Amino acid sequence: MPLVIIAIGVLLLIILIMGFKLNTFVSLILVSFIVALSLGIPLTDVVKSIESGLGGTLGHIALIFGMGAMLGRLIADAGGANRIAITLIDKFGEKRIQWAVLFASFICGIALFLEVTIVLLIPIIFSIAKELKVSIVHLGLPMVTAALATHAFLPPHPGPTAVAAEYGANIGLVLVYGIIVAIPTVILAGVLYPKLAKKIVPTAWTREGSESFGVQKTFKLEETPGFGISVFTALFPVILMAIGATVDIIQPAIGFEDNMLVKVIRFIGNSSTAMVLSLLLAIYTMGLNRKVPMKNLMNSCSSAINSLGMLLLIIGGGGALKQVLIDGGVGDYVAKIFEGSNMSPVFFAWTVAAILRVCLGSGTVATLTAAGLVLPTLGTMPDVNLELVALATGAGSAIASHVNDAGFWMVKESLGMTLKEAFGTYTVLSTVVAVSGLVCTLLLDIIL
Repeated sequence: MPLVIIAIGVLLLIILIMGFKLNTFVSLILVSFIVALSLGIPLTDVVKSIESGLGGTLGHIALIFGMGAMLGRLIADAGGANRIAITLIDKFGEKRIQWAVLFASFICGIALFLEVTIVLLIPIIFSIAKELKVSIVHLGLPMVTAALATHAFLPPHPGPTAVAAEYGANIGLVLVYGIIVAIPTVILAGVLYPKLAKKIVPTAWTREGSESFGVQKTFKLEETPGFGISVFTALFPVILMAIGATVDIIQPAIGFEDNMLVKVIRFIGNSSTAMVLSLLLAIYTMGLNRKVPMKNLMNSCSSAINSLGMLLLIIGGGGALKQVLIDGGVGDYVAKIFEGSNMSPVFFAWTVAAILRVCLGSGTVATLTAAGLVLPTLGTMPDVNLELVALATGAGSAIASHVNDAGFWMVKESLGMTLKEAFGTYTVLSTVVAVSGLVCTLLLDIIL
């Protein structure tokens, strides 16, 4: 019965979001109440369970998520992302233009959310495509690949950050492993697959893109921050978390003591500390150092948070549903089913997230919901690498972007494609990202 209740709950969630066009957060909370009652959670504990899941999830990630949004907005508003993209494109040259776009999008995608990366870089891609007389799709697919991969694999993006917190994984290690997984994935999906896609849907390469996405804030290159400082600011949280993760990897291997230096490095490399320090750095490099008034910088930060509100609630709603599933005993039921199973926890997490992604559309919601089902089974599986399970969950949440995903429509409209062309390019491309992410994660699991 618990599995039947889950299936009905997921179906109801799909109907509310897609059929009745109900707000995703409201839908998640309504389904959480219905599922809680159906699972037999006492009436006096239903609200407590929902509040616990919502608060517990946001308590882990709100600081990282909020600071990450402000960091990205400061870099974008200063023209730093513009400088990164233009410089890399100039350096790589016309023949390797796809690689330039891929690198630029990857660097920007680490600091910026998927939608922000697309909106920010589309005008640049649009103008370059016109100048070089190439299809917008030729440059757009590498861009969205990098944006999707960083969104699925790398903290401080909401999905990987939240699921790492739910599993109790080390966010620094998730970041390091995520970069290792993301690099071959973006090359495969962003450079190699488009060559095949051009044969499958050749008409997509005749598109010129949507001019509506070209009307964005423009910058004079000489007025933007330098390339080096822009890249350093965007990657600063990555650098700090990677240093902390390196200590975590090396210390057990060589057995040195947990002295004050190690504690300081771990403190600075903690994801929350890293994001706070990175934001302070961005305020200086993207603002004060360029004589931008503090009031303008804080307006950028405020606008980033204002646009973040509903997304935070949706993540909290996913956490509420996750907690209801756990408190209702679903996790224990699923754990018994897989007790003694030889299935890899990495593959199990990927499968659950992939199914939910196809059904729900939102990768973040799929990630959080999957965590509630996967978490209780981890104790029954030997030699579980929590960081890799978190990565596999993120990989599964990227699969088969289609009509129930807002990102699908954004990519389709910005690149001016028909529905068929979007299916043949972005839907398949997102599946390549998911499958490649799984394969790379499984290989890491064997190595580690």
